[in-house]
Amino acid sequence: MAIMITGGAGYIGSHTNKLLASNGVDTLVYDNLSTGHAECARWGKFVKGDILDFDTLCSAMSGQEVSCVMHFAAFIEVGESMREPEKYYRNNVMGALNVLAAMRKTGVRNFVFSSTCATYGIPRHMPLTENHVQEPINVYGRTKLMVEQIIKDFTAAYGMKYAILRYFNASGADPELETGEWHTPESHLIPNVLSAAAAGTPVGVFGGNYPTPDGTCVRDYIHVNDLAGAHRLAANYLAVGGESDCFNLGNGQGFSVREVISAAEKVTASKIAVNIAPPRPGDPPVLVGDASKAGRILGWRPAITGIESIVSTAWNWHRKLHSIPSPTRTT
Repeated sequence: MAIMITGGAGYIGSHTNKLLASNGVDTLVYDNLSTGHAECARWGKFVKGDILDFDTLCSAMSGQEVSCVMHFAAFIEVGESMREPEKYYRNNVMGALNVLAAMRKTGVRNFVFSSTCATYGIPRHMPLTENHVQEPINVYGRTKLMVEQIIKDFTAAYGMKYAILRYFNASGADPELETGEWHTPESHLIPNVLSAAAAGTPVGVFGGNYPTPDGTCVRDYIHVNDLAGAHRLAANYLAVGGESDCFNLGNGQGFSVREVISAAEKVTASKIAVNIAPPRPGDPPVLVGDASKAGRILGWRPAITGIESIVSTAWNWHRKLHSIPSPTRTT
């Protein structure tokens, strides 16, 4: 039996694919390579296909005995989602519906969904728990919430089972440097800070007057390998009869943008200048998660929690990706 990974050539999907394969799990990566990279899909079997192509999805699922689908194939940029809502509703919602319909047609019952803390919207209490009201304030979050409801309706009607995983900020890279964060263009904070450090240029920061201790947004950064481990545990949980449920995945602690920049300065031994830009529409000031439920039910605990440790793995990948030599040491 294999686990199918839609979007398995992308950032989180490729790390999950590597972890599963290293634990003896047969994997089937399904990706159209629009944002993913074939070099990051080196484990398991690969099928190039789009989630909007129902026939190819069904063919891939029926061509290999699939026990579970992990669905990562979504557009993820908050700002872009506000400018291009059609793109996000078409891919994120219609695409996920296609995947679920293909599962139903081919008899695959277990579904692990890559969701997001963006479904919660503006926090009413901190840290965020799974029972927090879901009122997303951006299109990206709304697409994910819509898919969560579709999953629940499919489960009720067709006997499927799910684990919905609501990530906080995915970050870092494979310590063995076989995969990592590789977006074009890149909009995530840590790789952009590292690019600024390498180039000696300022980094843009969206908003400097939020109601936070230093005026910049606070986020809960979770290492990508820890996210991958949660997906493995969720699939195992469903395989042994676990009940459908939703789980936050975060460290339970927040770091501001300026704290991330400070960590990057230490890791890269560089001074990083900052340009403050207007805040982006749809960005809450603080997002920090309570992941105790994932610990209690899935047995999940993040292993890499310090922001310098997370940034260090990202920096090592960044240097490899952009062929940046190691600093010369003098004695």
